[in-house]
Amino acid sequence: MKSRIFDFIDEDLTGLKKSGLCRQLPFIDSPQEPRVKINGKETILLCSNNYLGLANHPKVKEAAISAIEKYGFGSGASRLVSGNMEPHMELEERLARFKGSEAALVFNSGYHANIGIISALVGRGDVVFSDKLNHGSIVDGCILSRAEVKRYPHKDMSVLEGLLKKHTSHLTPHTSLIITDGVFSMDGDIAPLKELSELSEKYGCMLMVDDAHATGVLGANGKGTLEHLGVENPEIIQMGTLGKALGCFGAYIAGSRKLIDYLINKSRSFIYTTSLPPAVCAASIAAIDIVENEPQIRQDLWDRVRFFREGFRDAGLNTMQSETQIIPILIGEADKAIKISKDLLDKGVFVQAIRPPTVPEGTSRLRVTLMANHSWDDLKYAIETIEGAVKNVCDQ
Repeated sequence: MKSRIFDFIDEDLTGLKKSGLCRQLPFIDSPQEPRVKINGKETILLCSNNYLGLANHPKVKEAAISAIEKYGFGSGASRLVSGNMEPHMELEERLARFKGSEAALVFNSGYHANIGIISALVGRGDVVFSDKLNHGSIVDGCILSRAEVKRYPHKDMSVLEGLLKKHTSHLTPHTSLIITDGVFSMDGDIAPLKELSELSEKYGCMLMVDDAHATGVLGANGKGTLEHLGVENPEIIQMGTLGKALGCFGAYIAGSRKLIDYLINKSRSFIYTTSLPPAVCAASIAAIDIVENEPQIRQDLWDRVRFFREGFRDAGLNTMQSETQIIPILIGEADKAIKISKDLLDKGVFVQAIRPPTVPEGTSRLRVTLMANHSWDDLKYAIETIEGAVKNVCDQ
């Protein structure tokens, strides 16, 4: 007799397919460059987080190869056992200097960092105040922490202050946490960190910023959202990633020495996992060096961002409140966004459709992201092609 214990999977997958929300993995057979091969066809890539084009940069690859020759590939264990090697410590020292913090700690991914940091800092009886459009890893970290979670409308500081007044009067500073994305990953807008910093000080809360999409991109020196907005508050906890603008893999937390020592002892996603390969750490150091020493790359990105956003707006496309290299084009209905994405791929432009549950119902979109080394001809072609595909589907 056939077992029925996994019938629920068939039912769920059938439901996802009927609603047009069943995801499939795209196959890319080339490096993360402005043009990639998808199923053997060369295509303009407009949905990578490799913002500065460093994933295939010669200096980054050379650093990784040299580290492999010296240390091998795998680290062999967790950091607290035997997996703490020289490249890990060098990367953390380099990150601390780059971010201007006392210390830093490397995690295996942004997801690992967020769930590990949040669940270490707060627990039962504590309160987290979280922006409603925060990344899913923040949402999951809040759930794992078992703290009470108060979600405020996107960037609404008046509602947040009302929640702080109501829920922090009985708390001590270490039992309340405000958390926000620095750059919101699906909308491309920037958190009001000056106001958040003021509120955290006024009500005695910790403040944590997920700077995954700002590290290497925002600020005069690529240090992230705080530098970009001119916020100077050494008590702000900063998380960032190594796998987006830096073109590598992993994540970090930057803060005080005592915070890092605390996380080494309390963060389960740091403690109970094999550490990053030393080659990844060496490549990340090389990428930070490029960010600091070659500012023209960042300028090249922003020149392309401005050109692309203006092109979309001139075409009458809704780019929402984007302020960064993440440029959404609001479509609304999930099936239309999926069709436009497929039509674009047929025409040699790869842009993913973003739909629920990643974004709220009725706000499905194309999420366009740029690289510093996209050619101007490819960008011009992409703008024209995207405009035509959107109007062809949405005007029907």
